[in-house]
Amino acid sequence: MADKNKTCSAPEKSPAGRQANLELLRCVAMMMVIVLHYLGKGELLTNLQTRDLYPAEYLAWLLESFCIVAVNVYMFISGYFLCTSSFKPSRLIQLVIQVWMYSVAFGLIGSITGVMEETSVDTHFLLTLLFPVSMNHYWFMTAYIFLYLLLPFLGSAVRRMTKRQLGTAVLLLLFTFSVCKSVLPVRLETDGQGYDCLWYVCVFAAAAYLRRFGVPFLEKKGRGAALYVVCCLLIFGGTMLLRQVFLRTGSLERMLKMCLEYNHILAFLAAAGLFAAFHRLKISGWFAAFVCRIAPYTLGVYLLHENLGLRYSWQKWFGSEALREGVLSSGTMDPRLQSAPKLLFYTVAAAVCVFAAGILVELLRVLLVKALDRILEMIGPYRRLKRFVAGLDGSFREEAQRSSL
Repeated sequence: MADKNKTCSAPEKSPAGRQANLELLRCVAMMMVIVLHYLGKGELLTNLQTRDLYPAEYLAWLLESFCIVAVNVYMFISGYFLCTSSFKPSRLIQLVIQVWMYSVAFGLIGSITGVMEETSVDTHFLLTLLFPVSMNHYWFMTAYIFLYLLLPFLGSAVRRMTKRQLGTAVLLLLFTFSVCKSVLPVRLETDGQGYDCLWYVCVFAAAAYLRRFGVPFLEKKGRGAALYVVCCLLIFGGTMLLRQVFLRTGSLERMLKMCLEYNHILAFLAAAGLFAAFHRLKISGWFAAFVCRIAPYTLGVYLLHENLGLRYSWQKWFGSEALREGVLSSGTMDPRLQSAPKLLFYTVAAAVCVFAAGILVELLRVLLVKALDRILEMIGPYRRLKRFVAGLDGSFREEAQRSSL
């Protein structure tokens, strides 16, 4: 079925064919991911079982609540574009090579230089570096690559389904993998907390529905941003409420962070709201061109700072340890009462600096890969392999075109 039923208007594209507003959202989402890792792995999120929390500790959990949408947002963007594009074996190969290069290079650098912390150099570590997808070095990339492998089936399905069929499928998926875990006061054995490919099938289907048919509620000005803010505040409030229940009754210990899990319905709705808000955003000129220039390198930011060689180290370079211990505070008051502005400043600084470093490293990696490609082009078997893969891309592209008629 063609996209003629689609009601969600497409934003203006850049000369390079990229939608600058969604590419900006991609950058923002990656910075949010950095914030999550800075707060979590920097041990700046105080144990919720602690009876007394100070302003900086509340602020840390509030930032966590507003950034927890990052991964869902990133998958919304991917699903929005993937649902209308064809499966490309060449893209799959590029993804695997990209993950492998980061895994091996920075894993070895971290272990050799002594930068790496909280990870032992053993057989499991070496296997994780050599087989990053299968060994779940980067859980997000493992889930994403598995989702991409399913694209020939998923893409064809969502392009052929009617509005009613796709809408029903999305509601059933969300009910099964999100709503049930969000309302029941127990842990379900099948709940992967959003760290698996199944959850991203749900997000992919929702993004496909949004792309093809739109959601009238989210198309009204301001509603997307309002949905994002309200849901994030509910995530924070729900987390603090569960904490109070635990402190008063000693029950629900395993549920304390339930609202902060990727497949919680509030996290999903907040991501949908933020996506809708940026979808309506209009940016142009040099800023749009700049965003479209750096956005393709954002995945490298994740692969760099979440590498096992750096995963638990870089937070200390941006003051997490000092913040945690109150070393940066002065005066006679309890340091935790004075550290909220410092926490915010150091968190933002870490997000900006790590993002910039990741973009630069990925740019250098791309230049290296292009140089190697030009050298390998002189080898006959390599040229034949590239032509074979290009032929496979073409066959899947023809199928995608037929399925959208």
